[in-house]
Amino acid sequence: MTSKTLSDLAEKMKDIDFTMLSTHGPGGTIAARPMSNNRDVEYDGDSWFFTTEDAAMVSEIADDPRVGLSFQGKAGILGMRPFFIAVEGKGELIRDKAQFAAHWTKDLDRWFKDGVDTPGLVLIRVGAERAHYWDGEDEGEVIVERGSYVGGP
Repeated sequence: MTSKTLSDLAEKMKDIDFTMLSTHGPGGTIAARPMSNNRDVEYDGDSWFFTTEDAAMVSEIADDPRVGLSFQGKAGILGMRPFFIAVEGKGELIRDKAQFAAHWTKDLDRWFKDGVDTPGLVLIRVGAERAHYWDGEDEGEVIVERGSYVGGP
């Protein structure tokens, strides 16, 4: 077992567009849905996703900010296995247009026709606390040191 750093994981994640975002639903259920980071991955332990206020995940994160993200990279050449990353963290719901603009990419216009002025737009920040990784031979865990977290217990 070797040890990777957050920078190592960031390098592996840079070409992964979709993740499964898992939240805690009513009665302790776990709900998961695909989310795109629009290749906005200068990964420093934070992941950013846009949605709308009426999405179930918004109320689920408001009720319980503990969330999970799962990433799967592509298989490599010569039969190399894909790289898997499972992130545990806390979700924060952001409703600030300046933050929307900071994370906006033109690809989002397809989903949100009015851009950062889309009614009910919400930005979800997932602040990682721990990331597990596996590539079929190497596995391990990275603990993400957080300066301060705003947005939940």
